[in-house]
Amino acid sequence: MKITLFSFMVMFLFIGYNQLLPAEIKTLEIGSLAPAFNLPGVDGRNYSLQDFESADILVVIFTCNHCPTAQAYEDRIIDLVNDYKNNNVAFVAISPNDPLAVRLDELGYTDLSDDLAAMKLRAAAGNFNFPYLYDGETQRVSMAYGPVSTPHVFIFDKQRLLRYSGRIDDSEKVGQAKIHDTRNALEALLVGQPVPVETTKTFGCSIKWADKRDNVQEALAQWAQEPVTVTDITLDGIKKLVKNDTDDLLFLNVWATWCGPCVAEFPELVEINRMYRNRDFKMVTLSVDDSDKKQSVLNFLKKKQASTTNYISQSDDIYKIIDIVDSKWQGAIPYSLLIAPGGKIIYRHEGSITNPLTTKRAIVEYLGRVYK
Repeated sequence: MKITLFSFMVMFLFIGYNQLLPAEIKTLEIGSLAPAFNLPGVDGRNYSLQDFESADILVVIFTCNHCPTAQAYEDRIIDLVNDYKNNNVAFVAISPNDPLAVRLDELGYTDLSDDLAAMKLRAAAGNFNFPYLYDGETQRVSMAYGPVSTPHVFIFDKQRLLRYSGRIDDSEKVGQAKIHDTRNALEALLVGQPVPVETTKTFGCSIKWADKRDNVQEALAQWAQEPVTVTDITLDGIKKLVKNDTDDLLFLNVWATWCGPCVAEFPELVEINRMYRNRDFKMVTLSVDDSDKKQSVLNFLKKKQASTTNYISQSDDIYKIIDIVDSKWQGAIPYSLLIAPGGKIIYRHEGSITNPLTTKRAIVEYLGRVYK
């Protein structure tokens, strides 16, 4: 095969690009000039380094949607913007993560992944008062800055020389921080003094570089091999189930193989289970197919890789099942419930889950977005 100069250059650039992931990526050193960027923001426009040239100080924060530590700092970033907006300090946040490199089980503390569409939703829900930019497509800007985890702060002076790199403060738990490194750096720069501590370590989720896409595929292959079973359950068993005498948030989905909407939403249920099952969460499916259809139910569950806890009712009296599961249930399936420990229903949805975000948000708001 003849290799042209052009194809050789393309291969060279491709190999060079991938060799930077992630071992050769270095965090920008103090005194370095701010690397240029031009990235799409959640407001529909692109932002470049030049857009902030009038600011005396520029704060660039690498953060993301899914990381619990990043979420713990969202309000503090908003407060920083409010507290320094009259001091000619500009703030910009950049998400460095490749969404295709994020495993489902890394989304256990969020309702959203790290793609640009999800970032728009997160910014709106969190009332972000700063530009929030997406670098997940190429990650070239992130590679130039070299964040270690999310969040990671870089503060530049008027000449756009790096004067601080590190954490926001010394505790992700709200109200427990004692050393406010980012604020200390800003206060020093605003009065023309050297930053007292120029670099700190950061703590949070690792950057999801593109080379981690293989981890996602490996996880999907592993989950596909998990055993799938279905167990008979009596009416008394259903009564005990919905009392939820456990420490877990229970997601109960009532369905049947003959129900088109039930079948259509099942992949979403599998995804939700994979997201949250490592927390205090348990998903249970209850088939109301005729009890003699157990094998057909099992075949379907295996096809969908539903390694959830799966039951099929031994009783064909659907009205007794309805009364036991939820007195407010009018009888349409699929029917989904979130039942807190002790049996309190905190979320119910009759019919197919057409907006999975609402369901995921209900789950994560109960379980919590940050480490406790």
